[in-house]
Amino acid sequence: MHTNTKPASKPRAATYKKVLEKKAEEVRRSMSAQKAAQVVARLDCPSDEGDLSQQHHEEWIFLNRNSIDMKLLREISDALHRIEAGQYGVCMECEEQISIKRLDAVPWARYCVACQEAIAARIATGEMENEFQEADR
Repeated sequence: MHTNTKPASKPRAATYKKVLEKKAEEVRRSMSAQKAAQVVARLDCPSDEGDLSQQHHEEWIFLNRNSIDMKLLREISDALHRIEAGQYGVCMECEEQISIKRLDAVPWARYCVACQEAIAARIATGEMENEFQEADR
């Protein structure tokens, strides 16, 4: 492992912090809007089995979407903690600098592209478990 890699500069980290906070707020608002829509949908009593089936399907979609949003919020929170700890922008696997292009695209990225691809391949082959699929950490 390399130890000469520096985290993102303070001005750059501050910029990413704002981006991450904005994204977290956007996800939270989306989740709130979804909850409100779900409550409204439940007020209408299903009139037949088809309606009930549709309602259950919509609930399933809502729960899956909520789960994805919660994982994203966790990743954003972890990135904000890395900024506070002065470790933002450094790959958690190889300890090399994560490219600016990658951080611009995925500001909550934990890994550089090469390490992310290697980890995804290990998860796909069952060699490694996705850390966000494990028990609620």
